[in-house]
Formats: sequence, structure tokens, C-alpha cells
Amino acid sequence: MNITKKLFLLFLIFLLLLLSNYFYKTDESSQPRPSSEQIMQAYAGQKSNIQVQGSGTVVKLLADDRTGLKHQKFLVGIADLTLLIAHNIDLAPRINSLKEGDTIEFYGEYEWNPKGGIIHWTHHDPGKRHPDGWLRYKNRIYQ
Repeated sequence: MNITKKLFLLFLIFLLLLLSNYFYKTDESSQPRPSSEQIMQAYAGQKSNIQVQGSGTVVKLLADDRTGLKHQKFLVGIADLTLLIAHNIDLAPRINSLKEGDTIEFYGEYEWNPKGGIIHWTHHDPGKRHPDGWLRYKNRIYQ
């Protein structure tokens, strides 16, 4: 086999591998997401102060908490849990267009409670003593 045929064969194998990765996708909807699994484990173990990232469906909008530091509050469903998101709107922008049924991604600190838990610290830390959190809604980051 001459060098041209070998190179062509290697190129063909590379192309087939590349195409197989492009067309072959697993059904991720049936796979537990690592972030959801981490939150479920924290809930089961009644653990708190854990940085988590995940996404869920907004199941209920709550009134903003206007006492002390202001927080936008809403409930998000993930797996079998309902989480309260407490988003500090003194430090981060409020999500004015948020609606029930919308999907939202989050990165913040999980605090256990018997109702499912709370996610807070979904904003930057001006003091740089805590990891910056965020909310992602419709491809925009709120932090």
C-alpha cells in the first residue's frame, strides 16, 4: 500500500469517527443530571452550605422579600424536589419577565430545609469572600 492510500484511509477513519460523534447522542433526558443528583443527596443527608449548579422549572412566583436585603423569590422544581430561589436584588438585577413554566439555570449555595431547600448566593460577592453565583434565564446571566 503506498503512502497516498494510507493517508486516504486514515483520513476516512478520522472522518467516520468525527461523523459518528456528531450523529450519535445519548438520551440525556432519561439520565440523572449530576447537579440534580448532588442536590438530591444534599437534601437526603440534610446538608447545607454546598455550592450547586442546576436547572429546573419555575413552579411558582412569590412576592419579593422587601425587608432588609431585597430578594426576588420563586419556587423551582427539579427531580422530586421543590427549591426556593432567593435572589438578592440589591446586588443583582431582578428577572422581571420570569413566568411560571419557564426553565431557569442557577449556581448558588444550597441550604437544606424539610420542604426541599433554598438556593441563595445567586449573585456576585462584592467582598470577594464567597464564590460568585448566578441565574441564567433566556441566555442572559443575572448576577
